[in-house]
Amino acid sequence: MKPLVTLEGISKDYRLGGEDVRALSRVSMEIHRGEFVAVTGPSGSGKSTLLSILGFLDRPSQGHYLFDEQSVFQLPLSRLAELRNRRIGFVFQNFKLLPDLTAFENVGLPLFYRRDRPRDPWARARTALEQVGLAGRIHHSPAQLSGGEQQRVAIARAIVNDPTLLVADEPTGDLDRQAADDILVLLTRLNKELKKTIVMVTHDPAAAERATIIRRLNKGQLE
Repeated sequence: MKPLVTLEGISKDYRLGGEDVRALSRVSMEIHRGEFVAVTGPSGSGKSTLLSILGFLDRPSQGHYLFDEQSVFQLPLSRLAELRNRRIGFVFQNFKLLPDLTAFENVGLPLFYRRDRPRDPWARARTALEQVGLAGRIHHSPAQLSGGEQQRVAIARAIVNDPTLLVADEPTGDLDRQAADDILVLLTRLNKELKKTIVMVTHDPAAAERATIIRRLNKGQLE
């Protein structure tokens, strides 16, 4: 079976303080459908840069990225944005919920950016919230929810478009141990029951152990 993701010789350079800084150095890897991959490593090792490239948020300085056999960064920007909206789900450490919207509205919002908007987007938003165990909290604002509940809303928003790939950047970093464990159980269930392909960046060994594959970055290189 062809990989969902193929990275070939990916490097990423930044200009910082008048000097070139290499965040990633010739990273090559494959990710297959249904895998749960944890990327670990010390701070500054390039984990978040790798995740940004996987999610089409940043372009590599060198190398090739094939997503479902498409050369990603040869696509026009409009097609790339559409592909990102339809095929990639994002989960961030600090939730990134809109404070003036309810959980229901936060989750449903990505559906309105689709060119082919679903017939009943709010039904899909409700289903996504049910899948993360928040059926009874849909009309609460983020300020009325605990940190763990806010992250569940963020995960519901990430899966509402039924993405092919879910990328999670330190999804338990702002949570206490119990809330973090609950989120990891949820991600494991999404992987096993809904067959979601997940790439999770984490510095937490307990989080990494939930994945089926662990890759380590060090100074921009995969070990």
